[in-house]
Amino acid sequence: MAKLARGFILLSLVLATACASLPEGTERSEHDPWERYNRAMYTFNDAVDQAVLRPTAKGYRAVTPDFLEHGISNFFSNLSYPVVIVNQFLQGDFGDGLRDTGRFAINTVLGIGGLFDPATGMGLEANNEDFGQTLGVWGVSDGPYLVLPFLGPSTVRDTAGSYIDSEINPMFEYFEEPDRYYLLALRIVDLRAQLLDLDAQLQTTYDPYTFMRDAYLQRREYLVNDGKVEQQDYYDDIYDDFEDFEDFEDPAETEDGNNAPIDSDGNTEGGDEEGADTNATVGTSVDDVRANGSSGRRH
Repeated sequence: MAKLARGFILLSLVLATACASLPEGTERSEHDPWERYNRAMYTFNDAVDQAVLRPTAKGYRAVTPDFLEHGISNFFSNLSYPVVIVNQFLQGDFGDGLRDTGRFAINTVLGIGGLFDPATGMGLEANNEDFGQTLGVWGVSDGPYLVLPFLGPSTVRDTAGSYIDSEINPMFEYFEEPDRYYLLALRIVDLRAQLLDLDAQLQTTYDPYTFMRDAYLQRREYLVNDGKVEQQDYYDDIYDDFEDFEDFEDPAETEDGNNAPIDSDGNTEGGDEEGADTNATVGTSVDDVRANGSSGRRH
């Protein structure tokens, strides 16, 4: 299985010169020199998702009780937590490394193998670290953006980091076949189920590929710098993607000529403040899913 995954990664690098066309009026991003290939692979992955992963995840959510779904997510988060601990120490963050070691021990013992999360109630919040972030802390550039077959958005640096993390992850090291494959399949379905509530937001964007790419790159920058990035810079690229809409006139305008949003009844509402709230909600949802693995769960 590991050899097969590496084969897909190598294949994606070889196909980086593919000739898929860009949408009309789209400019190539400096972070995305392989955009034609990446768009083709994004389309392929989306087709696989719509045909297989999304229906499976919806069925999984429909038949799995909330408490069990929550426990399964906790189990997988705890199982892979040694990856976080090792990378904390590699980044020289010994304080968080020791705290995360305590979190892992508490959840493994008191949380019955990680099915429960008593450590969070004790003030030991989960952290999100991986070897891609470690390379970034060490000064390694993220390299070109890359969409991997079946695996989704990444960069050259994060692809290399994922391989190292897989060598640390107990799921790949301590479980024999075929149990390892069963666990991996359940993990993929569990992760996809957590993202179901974000599907509508993604599909209503002007260019889902660009939105996904920019959100991924900015999120990775945020993680590498432990959140120490300027908010304006963090969102600049996403706002730039929608500059083409500036030439269109909104049918509803305020008295001073500024555009105002329209509610479901056709009435105009105060625009800027509500728009900021919407952006904050979307950003929080994506961050929660990636950091905690819980936002997509039913409430």
